[in-house]
Amino acid sequence: MLYLNQQTIESSITMEEMIDAMEEAYLIYADKNYQMPTRMQVQQDTNTMILMPCITDQAIATKLLTSFPENKDKPVIQGLVILNDSQNGEVLAIMDGNFITGFRTGALGGAAVRRLAKPDAERLAVIGAGVQGFYQTLAACAARDFKEIYITNRTYEKLEPLIERLYERLPDDIAIYPCHSAEEAIQHADVVITATSSHDPVLPDDQELLKGKLIVGIGSFQPSMREFPQQLYALCDHFFVDSEDAMKECGDVIQAVESNWFVKEDIHEFSDVVQINSFDAGEYWRNNPEGSVVFKSTGMGLFDVVAANVIHDKVMLSEVGTKLE
Repeated sequence: MLYLNQQTIESSITMEEMIDAMEEAYLIYADKNYQMPTRMQVQQDTNTMILMPCITDQAIATKLLTSFPENKDKPVIQGLVILNDSQNGEVLAIMDGNFITGFRTGALGGAAVRRLAKPDAERLAVIGAGVQGFYQTLAACAARDFKEIYITNRTYEKLEPLIERLYERLPDDIAIYPCHSAEEAIQHADVVITATSSHDPVLPDDQELLKGKLIVGIGSFQPSMREFPQQLYALCDHFFVDSEDAMKECGDVIQAVESNWFVKEDIHEFSDVVQINSFDAGEYWRNNPEGSVVFKSTGMGLFDVVAANVIHDKVMLSEVGTKLE
C-alpha cells in the first residue's frame, strides 16, 4: 500500500493528462459503467462532511472530505482518497484528497473550456482566489492559449499571493491583472470561471456584461449556494452540467428551476459533448458571437476514482510514493 502526497502526485501527472482522464470519466458516465450512490453530506452549521464512494471495472475509490468555510489558518477543504483493487479489494493507495480534489476539479473546468470555449479565446476571468481559483486557472490555460487573465476576490488582499503562484506556473507571455470587482474582471473576457463558496450571485445581473462568454461555475454544491445571477438564465443558449446530481444538489440549478427562470429540459449533460460531440464550439461561436454557454460542475465520486486510478498507474511506472506496511 502506498501513501501519495501532493508532491508525489504532482510530479507524476500533468494537467493536460488529468483533463484527458476526466474526459474518460465522462465516457464511463455516459455508458453507465459504474456504481455510485449519491454523495452523503452531513452538515453542522456551515461545516460539511462529504463521503463519495464509487466502483468501476478498473478500480474502487472512496473520498472523504470536510468543508469548513470559516477556516483561516487551515484549508477550507481537507480530505483523503482511498484506492482499492477492483478484483480483490486490496487497498492500493491512500492519497492526498485535498490535492486530488483541487487538481481534478480544475481539470473538469479545463475540459469544459477545451470543449465549449471559443477556439480563439484569449481573455480569462476568474472569480475567487482560493484553491480552485488557482487550479481552474491552470487548467483553463492548459486548454486554451489565454494571453490575459483577470482575477477578482471578495478579499482583495488575497489576489497578490495567488497571482505570484500563477506566474510561477504559467507561460511568461500571459499577463495577470488583479481586479476590484466582478464587473471589471469579466467585461472583456471570453471565458469566466466562478470558484467561490458564495450563497449569493457573484456575477453582475447584467446581460450586456454576460453575453459572448463561456461561464464555468465550480463553487456551489449545496441548494443554498449560488454564483449565477438571474439574467444569465435568460441569456444562455446552452446549459451543461457534469452529472445528473448537479440538478439535485446546487442552488444554481435548484433555485433557478424553482423560480421558473428556466426548466430542467434546458439542461444537458456534458458527457454528451464528450461522447458524441453534441456541441461544436467553433460553429456555435461563429454563428452566435454574442451568445452564452454555461457549464456547472458539482463533482462526483466517479471523477475521483478515475483520477486516483490514473495517478496510481503513473506513480507505479515511476516507482515513487511512500510504502506503508
